Formats: sequence, structure tokens, C-alpha cells
Amino acid sequence: MGKTAAENIRGKIVRISGPLVIADQMTGAKMLDIVRVGKLGLVGEIIRLAGDSASIQVYEDTSGLYVGEPVTSTGMPLRVELGPGLLGSIFDGIERPLPDIRRERGDFISRGILLSALSREKRWDFQPKAKVGDEVVGGDILGEVQETHALVHRVLVPPTVKGKLVEIKAGSFTVDEPLGHLEDGTELRLAHYWPVKLPRPVRSKLRPEQPFITGQRILDTLFPIAMGGTAIIPGGFGTGKTVLEQTLAKYSAADIIVYVGCGERGNEMADVLTEFPHLEDPKHGGPLMQRTILVVNTSNMPVAAREASVYTGITLAEYYRDMGYDVAVMADSTSRWAEAMREISSRLEEMPGEEGFPTYLSTRLANFYERAGRSVCLGTQERLGSVTVVGAVSPPGADFSEPVTQSSLRIAGALWALDTALAYRRHFPAINWNRSYSLYFNQLRPWYDQNVSPEWAECRRRIQELLQKDTELQEVVQLVGPDALQDAERLILEAGRMIREDFLQQHAFSAVDASCPLWRQLALAKGVLRYYDLAQKALEAHVPVRQLVELPVREDFTRLKDLNHDEFKVKYEEIMREMESSIGALAAPAARP
Repeated sequence: MGKTAAENIRGKIVRISGPLVIADQMTGAKMLDIVRVGKLGLVGEIIRLAGDSASIQVYEDTSGLYVGEPVTSTGMPLRVELGPGLLGSIFDGIERPLPDIRRERGDFISRGILLSALSREKRWDFQPKAKVGDEVVGGDILGEVQETHALVHRVLVPPTVKGKLVEIKAGSFTVDEPLGHLEDGTELRLAHYWPVKLPRPVRSKLRPEQPFITGQRILDTLFPIAMGGTAIIPGGFGTGKTVLEQTLAKYSAADIIVYVGCGERGNEMADVLTEFPHLEDPKHGGPLMQRTILVVNTSNMPVAAREASVYTGITLAEYYRDMGYDVAVMADSTSRWAEAMREISSRLEEMPGEEGFPTYLSTRLANFYERAGRSVCLGTQERLGSVTVVGAVSPPGADFSEPVTQSSLRIAGALWALDTALAYRRHFPAINWNRSYSLYFNQLRPWYDQNVSPEWAECRRRIQELLQKDTELQEVVQLVGPDALQDAERLILEAGRMIREDFLQQHAFSAVDASCPLWRQLALAKGVLRYYDLAQKALEAHVPVRQLVELPVREDFTRLKDLNHDEFKVKYEEIMREMESSIGALAAPAARP
């Protein structure tokens, strides 16, 4: 075979500045083309063209490169291979399988190494759904492969392909073997490639009318996110961003999790790689990794690869969305990605924006988050899929006014603000209920009314109101002490404490309390509010607030969180009856003249 025109484009290095390489004699190369740099064949991407000069961001360490080494264009943008075998895999930012690299080269990634993302030897049992003679279009389901014990992989016609199916076979195939042909000769395989910076098309996007259930009471009740929505989790060091994202990965309503470790510390990513394979999937049993893809890029890896890892992760998520699955992308953290953009931008000598970040920071973040959504999938078979994006942000010094947090706030639909003070008090999830918000609740309210209870919205409103009053009174207490408050105000403080400790606080490592279904969340919320209403009536009957606080039923209510679902249902009714009778018993004699 002769070389393609792109492969004949061979330039040479004229300048090296960290991850940025300038090459001359690149006439004919295109923006975003992938190139092989130097004699080692380092992977890079063209990010600027000026005359016959190309600026290349290199995804690998450029140490040892020298001026005059060759640069060869592949003629293709950065793309990932999509097919069966992705679930349970661990990739670096450009979809190189890390376990395979370790087996071949040891514990360190050799520069210039390229391995296929999917096994070329493994055979998959393919069951066709399409028939000879069918007119197929991009996104149509050709057939199915049992990828894991829990999930069926739907083999799709690539989005840009259409035609009449003249051959399709059942049987065992590798990802390289054709399983069918179109009339124009196009071969169909189990896998295909897709450029990571090009969003995969859908027929249409839907309004956010269904919640993304997380199992976390503070999120589902107070700050819900829609299925296909976006949320950011900003927080300082030690506030629990990684633990919260891992909890969401395990217990949220997503069928598939794509976890992107973008520029995180090596020890944190080592913990993720160690823990995820041993986590049990509460939905299907077996390891959680069977419905998880890890994209790993640590802080000591080349900065350019951080950008690639984020786009790789969202493209993998869109692929499974196109099959009709609900996918969640956990990006940890977008701040490291922004820092990489800042470094590349400075080496390109671009005009800096606020705090040195490039002026296009908001645009890049928006392009990423806007790939989320709940969609009608491409193809003639009717199916819905979604990509929900939760991005962690690591503002320096927990300063939420810094550019990455502010740019993300303008894009994301929910803010889950982590608080250092709450984390130091061992209150987890350490989400500050006064700074956090959700823009989705009004659109989701009909779903909650229909599928949970018409009381949901009112309970949510009252809990937020009590928390706001509690915060205001806490400021007074700091100045004059609790004894200066009236009994009605001290009751608000007690209700606030119950909401914080008995409702908002959850134990991420508890077999019972790590995830809470919606019916149980509503019961706990109604229990707190019922205590407050009964206690208010008792205060009107001149019962001292101290007696209401010291009732044994208060401690019984606190222990409800530790009961399994069956025990909870029985005990909850008993406690509600006891609450009515014990507070009523106090109020009755106090009401007598």
C-alpha cells in the first residue's frame, strides 16, 4: 500500500518549550491533526497553524527531544476506539490501556508506545437484530453482545454510515472481523472510531424532567440534578470531593460510570485504582468495575494529556448513551484541566485572561458541559439515553471567586458547595446548604409529585426555611449565647440540629446509610417537621423547651438512620406514635389553668 497524502507530510522540529513543540515544513497539515513527534514517535496534536509552521501540544514527556527531529502527521484528529470491552477498563488520557502497558513495559509508561484500546484476540458472541435487506442509518442497532453479566452491548451503525444491509452474520467475532456489509461495500464491525472533540449526534435533546437519583439526602431533597444535567462540586483540600464522587459512582441511578481522574494526585488515583475493582455493585451484584470505565491522568503526567482525558471520557459516555443507557461522567477535577490550558496558552504566548487563564476558558468549559443531556438517540429504533456530568473543582484556598469556579457556575445547573468547616466537624457530605443551589427543581417537581409524594416540595421548602432561620440564630448565639433566646427560637435551633444530624448527615461507609431511597428521605424529613410542629403547639401550652429537647423519643428518632429498610418502616411508625403521645402528655397538664 502507498502512503496517504497526510503520511507524506513530514516536518521537522524547530523549537521545543515543555509540552509545546513548533515544527516547520508542515504545509497540508490540518488543525487538530494527530502527529508523531521525534524519533520516539511521541503523540501530539496540532493546535495552531501559521504558514508552514505548526504548534503541537505533545501528550507525552518531551525530555530528550532535539531540534531537527522529524514530525509526521497521521492526517486524523485524536479519536477513540468504541466497541465491546470498554467496561471494566483502565485507560490513560488518550485511551491507551494501562494494565496492558504494565504487562508489556513494566510500571512506567514508555514514551511513544501505542497499544489498541480493545483486545484484538478476544472473541465476542454477536446476535444480530438487523436483517439482510434492511435500510440502516447511523445509530441503528445491528445486534447485541453480552459485554458483562449486567450489561448488554448494543452494536451500532457508526453515525456517519448508512445504506442497505446485504450481509450480516451471527457468531463469534473479534473487533477487527467484519460481521456484515452494506450495498456500497462498507464493512461493519463490532468497533469503530470517533473523534473525541466532535460531539456524537443525537436526534433531539429532551427537557430535564426526570431527576438523577443519587441516594444522598442533601442532594436529592434540597439540590437535585436532572438526568442528563450538570453539577459542579467545588471544595478545598480534604472536603471530600473524591469520596462524594465515588459514592455517586456506586449508588447513583446511572447504568454506567465513566470516572475521569484529570490531573489528580498520584496517591489519590492509586486509591481509586485499588478500591474500584473491589467495590461491590449494589445494583447487579459483582464488581462495580463491570459497569465502570476509568480514565486516569495524574498530576505528574504531561499537562496536555489532561485535556485529552476529559474529552476521551465524555466521548466514551456518549457512545453508551447512544445505546440507550444512562451514563454518569465524574470529572475530578476540571481545575487541573484549566491549569493545563493556562500552561499551554502561556507557551503559545496568547493574551492572558484573569489569573493568567486563557480568555477562552469559559468556552472550553461550556463545550464540555454542553455535551451532557438526555436525548432521543440516533437511529430508527426509538430509545432514550443520557449523559450526566458531575465536575469537581479544586479552587486554591477554597476561594470560590477564582475563574474556574465562576466560569463553571455560569454553565452548570447545580452547585454542590463543599465546606471546609463542615469537613473539620466531621459532617459528611460536607455540602454547605446555604451556598449550594439547584436550577432544576421547578422542572423536576411534577416528577416528584407523581412518583414520590405531593408533599415532597412543601417538605423541601420548610426544611430550607428552618435551615435559613437556624443559620441566622447561630450568628446571634455566637454573640450573646443561647440563654438570651426565646423558647420558640431555641426550638428552631433544635429543629436545625435534627435536620443537620438526623437528615443531612450520611455515613458513606455504612451499609445502610450510604444510600437512601426517596421514600425513606421523605419519611425522615416529615418526621423532623412533625416533631417541630408538635413542639410548637406544646410551647404555646407553656411547656419549657428543655423538656421537649430531653424527650427519649428524640434519641430514638436519631437511631432510625442505622436501621435496614424493613426495620425502619416498623420502627418509624412506632416513633411517630410515641412522639405524638409524649409531647401531647407534656402539653396536656401545662395547658390547664
